[in-house]
Amino acid sequence: MYPIMALCGIFAAGIYVCFICKKEGHDDNDGILFLLIAAIGVFLGGHLLYALVNFREITALANNIQEIRSWGDFIYYFMNIFGGSVFYGGLLGGIGAGFIYINKHREKSYLIDIVSPAVPLFHFFGRIGCFLGGCCFGIESLFGFTFDHAIIEEANGINRFPVQLLEACFNLVLFLCLHNIRKKQLFKNKLLYLYLLVYSAGRFLIEFLRGDEYRGRLLFLSTSQIISIVIFCVAITMLHKKGAPRYPSLDIS
Repeated sequence: MYPIMALCGIFAAGIYVCFICKKEGHDDNDGILFLLIAAIGVFLGGHLLYALVNFREITALANNIQEIRSWGDFIYYFMNIFGGSVFYGGLLGGIGAGFIYINKHREKSYLIDIVSPAVPLFHFFGRIGCFLGGCCFGIESLFGFTFDHAIIEEANGINRFPVQLLEACFNLVLFLCLHNIRKKQLFKNKLLYLYLLVYSAGRFLIEFLRGDEYRGRLLFLSTSQIISIVIFCVAITMLHKKGAPRYPSLDIS
């Protein structure tokens, strides 16, 4: 179900970006091209970060490197190391690819503000896919759901808090807020940093309700919480650097 919901998210984000581009007189092909380039960064970044935090498989590969005697063995280890995806890796990869494109086409920098609300829209569908697939599961809870089909065996047979649905709702609200903020011409040219600020703060808190430990922890913080702190600080810095938001003028005559 996760690939199906992720595909729904991709279509929803693409339709949203094309609709806004057409509505504001821009070429929607530019929006599609921007999304495709960003998607390459999302794919590479998500799988790369998964490999970095999936240190157990990397350690296993290092310990059993001499046992790789065929392409089948190599593919098996490769899929175990790079076979998953981490949202923050995809987000950073997508932002990196997007900025590379904008750096060469500065006249299309308006696309960043258009695409920014589409990110939590896509993520909304993605987290529903996580819930249906049983990954990114929550802590043990009296209120929740018990899985017996989750792709991660640890999630099965235990009543768990539906943290995936909580984050899905958070992303949907964030999408609606960003859309309205952009519509009112607030935070122009810095809507992406506003998204990063709000999402990183929300994700930091939501992580306390996550029950999956396989992506690693440092002391009492998860890998995603550490990344959230860094992104929050960068977003604060960039918003301060770019100045206060401009509010639309009011005609009171």
